[in-house]
Order: sequence, then structure tokens, then C-alpha cells
Amino acid sequence: MTLFQYLKTVTYWSLCLTAGFIISNYALIAARAAEESPNVVVIFTDDQGYSDVGCFGAEGYKTPNLDRMAEEGAKFTSFYVSQAVCSASRASLLTGCYCNRVSISGALNPRAEHGIHSDELTLAELFKSKDYVTAMYGKWHLGHHPQFLPTRNGFDEYYGLPYSNDMWPFHPTNKTFPPLPLIENETILEYNPDQTKLTTDYTKRAVKFIKTHKDEPFFVYLAHSMPHVPLFVSKKYKGKTEQGMYGDVIREIDWSVGQILKTLKELDLDEKTLVVFTSDNGPWLSYGDHAGQAKGLREGKGTSWEGGVRVPCIMRWPGKIPSGTVCEEMAATIDILPTMAGIIEAELPTDRIIDGKDIWPLMAGEPNAKTPHEVYFYYWGKELQAVRSGPWKLHFPHTYRSLVEAGSGGIPGPYKVGKVEEISLYNLEEDLAESTNVAADYPEVVERLKGYAQEIRLELGDRLTKTEGKKIRPHGELVKAEN
Repeated sequence: MTLFQYLKTVTYWSLCLTAGFIISNYALIAARAAEESPNVVVIFTDDQGYSDVGCFGAEGYKTPNLDRMAEEGAKFTSFYVSQAVCSASRASLLTGCYCNRVSISGALNPRAEHGIHSDELTLAELFKSKDYVTAMYGKWHLGHHPQFLPTRNGFDEYYGLPYSNDMWPFHPTNKTFPPLPLIENETILEYNPDQTKLTTDYTKRAVKFIKTHKDEPFFVYLAHSMPHVPLFVSKKYKGKTEQGMYGDVIREIDWSVGQILKTLKELDLDEKTLVVFTSDNGPWLSYGDHAGQAKGLREGKGTSWEGGVRVPCIMRWPGKIPSGTVCEEMAATIDILPTMAGIIEAELPTDRIIDGKDIWPLMAGEPNAKTPHEVYFYYWGKELQAVRSGPWKLHFPHTYRSLVEAGSGGIPGPYKVGKVEEISLYNLEEDLAESTNVAADYPEVVERLKGYAQEIRLELGDRLTKTEGKKIRPHGELVKAEN
């Protein structure tokens, strides 16, 4: 062998060894990344009141799985949605922004020709940026046309209702709704489905997805249609609680949570999976015995009072979130997206405002951890109705709906128009029911909160003061096919 042939042979094998090392090292890094990437399951219920979980004070029914989840994780007692209504609340959960920021308000109906904008970064798209598999089961409510559906917003799979389960021809007071579609991905499977099967079907699909993707990082968004009216429950829980139909429905939702936790444990994914449970807003009080409760809080769904915007929240991640902890610091659904970005080391966009904050210190139970929110804003529609900083919550003069008489049997009772006549200040640490106006006693606090309010008006606008917001992003408009 000549010297040239020898050097050529040595160089060849050196390159092979180097390439092999690089490939094996890359595989090791990829495997380690997959191992370190936590799975995430977000369970989002509909119209479940603050006290509609056993560990939050429920009566007439039990929620053993949710209670165990709290015992093994953290209970958040000052947790908020951005607005106390369906689409607005869901827009905030998925974008990390006040719903006014992304121009989604109210509850989109079957005739709506708008939805979430394709430019918005959703939770699912955040996880996709880190190579997660993603699935959504349940109520979407951010646009029912194909261009707005979950599969166009970062989800690999979707099965559920595109909007509220009462938006169908059998509504007790509104007979103008079209047939309600049940959708898989972007295909309508049937109209006016048997709603007694929804909770079970959503759960079974979520469990199957988790089992199928147990060896890769996954994100599951399980958004139950219940306990939004009309209430439906499967045979296995019908008539099982003292409270009646509403209690039966919550009991089945608790079963669903139990199925998720059981599956994670069986697959040895417990310590690798963060599970978040919360609700989209407070109880729809006018439905009486078919509605939940927000004990100790004022009013309910459709208002900016605590009963409308404060919701139960439980988070569980064994080994990461200390068991049996209670967080009384203010946090919100808008915080989920930026917190997840920190956990999975995903980049947030720098070309737009994300209103939420990273609340990992609160979740991890770090000593003396405080809310990252210096201030939090309460809009109803386009009206800035209240602002909170620390224990102080300031209401501006506005009207709101207030229950006259609760309905029963699925038929709603009437509301009246309530009115906040003057600027009203409440200390939520001492007066969670928002019953005693102390504005006259703390004028400096009133002025400070008014200052915060003026700043956000310039960004998001305020119909009450006729202020136009300058930092609002548009919702998506339906693109119609040309004839």
C-alpha cells in the first residue's frame, strides 16, 4: 500500500466514524429532547361555576377525581378569564391575549362570517413549533367555517361541535338556529347528534390519542360542551347525584378527568404530563337548577363581577407542581400560552403584544412568588368595566344583567338590567362579594387604577368613554369563493 492509499483509507474511515458519531449524537439529543418535552392536557369546561368542584365548595355531588387532582397538584383560587362568555374566553385561552386584542367577542353564532385570524399564534401552533402532535376534542367556537377550524390553527386532529350545544333547532326560546353539526377534522359527520354521548366520546378520543402518541410529546385540548345548557348525561351517571341533572353532568365530567389521569398513570406518563383544568366562565344563573353556582361571588356569566370571570382552576404535574398547594395570587387563562412557551422553550412572536405572563413561579410553588400582573382588566364586549391591581378592584359606571328569578328544567328565568351608578372600589381580600364600595376611603387607589384604565383604553379602546383602541388586531373574515 502506498502512502497515498494509506492516507486515503485513513481519511475515509475517519470521516465515517465522524459521521457516525454526529448521527448517533444527534439521535441522542433528539431522544433526550423528546424525553424532556412534557406532554400537556388542557381540560376546559363550559359554564362551570367557581364553586362547582368539590374542593371549591360543591354540594349535592362529588368530584373525587378533580379533588384528587388538587391534592396531587395546585388549586388556584384567584384565576380569571378575559370575558365571561364563550368565544371571547376561548380566544384568550388559545392566544394568550385579551379577547379585545384579537377582536373576538361574545359567542359566535352559526351565521357568523368571522373567526380567529390565521395570523394569530395559537397554543396548538406553539406546540407544533416544537414538534408536538396536537389534538382538540369538544367545543371550538372560534369560527365554524373550514378556514377557522382547529385543523387550520395548529391541531392535527379535531372532533366536536363548532359552537355552543344550544345553537340548534331545539333551543327552548330561539327556534331559528340551523341543525347543529358534529365535525371530525373538517368533515360534518352528522347533524343534531345525540348529546348524551358527547362527554364520553370526547373522552374516549382523547384517551386513544394519548395512547397512540405515548412515545412522542403531545398536546391535547379537551373542551367539554357541558355543563352548558341543554344538559345531557350518559346512562352511567344519569340520576346519580342529589343535586339532579347538573350534578350528574359534573359527575360525568369528573369521570372524564379520571380517565385522563388513569391513562397517564398506566402509560407511565404521570411525571411527564402537565394537566390543567378550568372553565370558560361562571354559571349561567338564569337556568336555575340546570346551572352551576359561584358561592360567595357576585352575579355570574355575562358580567364582569367576580361570579362571571373568576373560575375554578387546578393544575397537576407530579414532581414539578408541589402537591396539595393553594395559590391565591391572581392568574388567568391568558397566562397559559406564555407559560407553556417557557416550559417547552418555544419562542413567542416579537411583532405583537401577548398580554399573558409566565406564571411558572406560581405553579411551581416558589417561595414568596407573586402574580406577574401589576394590573388586570375586565371588559364586557367593548366596554372597559373594571380594573384590578393587588386586592383592589375598581368598577366604572356601567350596566349589567342581573337575575330576577331562576328558571328550572332547562327553561331560563328572566334578567333585569343592573347599573353601577358611580365609580366603585372593592377590596377583594376582605370583600369577595363586591358588596361594600370603599372608593371614598381610598381616593389614591382610585386614581391609580383610573390611570391604568386610561392606558389600556388607548390600546384596546372603550365604548363607555368613546375611546378608540390603537393596538387591536383584526379577527379573520370569511373568504368567500368567487362565482
